This record gives sequence, C-alpha cells and structure tokens, in this order.
Amino acid sequence: MEEEFAKEKIQEWYSLYSDDIYRFILMMIGDDAEAKDLTHDTFLRAHKGIASFEGKASEKNWLYKIARNTTIDFQRKRRPIQYVVELFTTYPSADRCPEQLVTLGEAEEILYRSLKKLKRSYQEVIILRKIKELTIEETAEILDWNESKVKNTLFRGLAALKQQMEEEGYNHETA
Repeated sequence: MEEEFAKEKIQEWYSLYSDDIYRFILMMIGDDAEAKDLTHDTFLRAHKGIASFEGKASEKNWLYKIARNTTIDFQRKRRPIQYVVELFTTYPSADRCPEQLVTLGEAEEILYRSLKKLKRSYQEVIILRKIKELTIEETAEILDWNESKVKNTLFRGLAALKQQMEEEGYNHETA
C-alpha cells in the first residue's frame, strides 16, 4: 500500500513540477537531452527517498534540491576534468541546442552565455531568485544556505553578471 501511495505522489508531483525542474536543470547545464534525463533521474531519486520527505520543505523545494544534487552529481561523474573546466567556461555551443538559441533575442543570448560563465553559486541563486522567482526563504531552503547568504550571494552574483554581460557586448542603454 505504501509503495502505491509513493508512486501516486511522485506521479502527481511530476505532473505539477516536472516542467519547472526540467527548465532549472537546463539552465544549469545547457543541454536539452541531458536535462530531460536528469529530470527523470530527479523523480526516480524522489521516489526512492520519499519516505525521508518530512514535509519541512515544500514538495517543490524538496524536488529542486534533489534536482540540484542530481545535476551536480552528473557533472562530477561525467568527466572530472571537464567538470572543473565547466565551472569556469562558457555557454554550450549553438550546435548543442540550436532551437533554443534561435528563439532567443540577442540580449537573452548574452544573458544566458554570461550566466554560464559565473561561479555555480552565483548561477544557482540568480536562476532560483530572478528567473524562477522563488522567495529568499525558498532559495535558502533549496541551497541549504541561510537567508543572509542568499541575499549577499545574489547581490554579488548580479554584479558579476552585469560585468560579464558588458564584457559580452551588452549595452543596457541601447537594449
């Protein structure tokens, strides 16, 4: 009976949150096929760990946390050297997800390319707070940070993003 309940709960959460989880992962790694696989892996992990879900976090935040950890694990396992390099590299090349880049305007393309060049902590807090529009409390819960760290990291991350976008050729006065 418990297994049936867990299965139903995961299916419900999948229908409610899979698109948000997928987009979160896609923004972290920039690869459509891998993001779909990692979204699936996130819900498999959630199913395996549902007994540990205590309801302290919202179910959506719990899933974001699993998605974040699943993505980080994937990046580490893929190739340790590539993982380290990707911490400091650019947005994936256009041949990896052309349909997404074609639909983006120039400013958005610069935003995503610049975002991928930032430290992972900056990327995560900017994606969660400014793109996914989660609250400071929700973001702190997902990242296992206190609210002060979320605010400070967001402030520094946005400053770094602005600088990176300017280096990429973005001029906010003409955009």
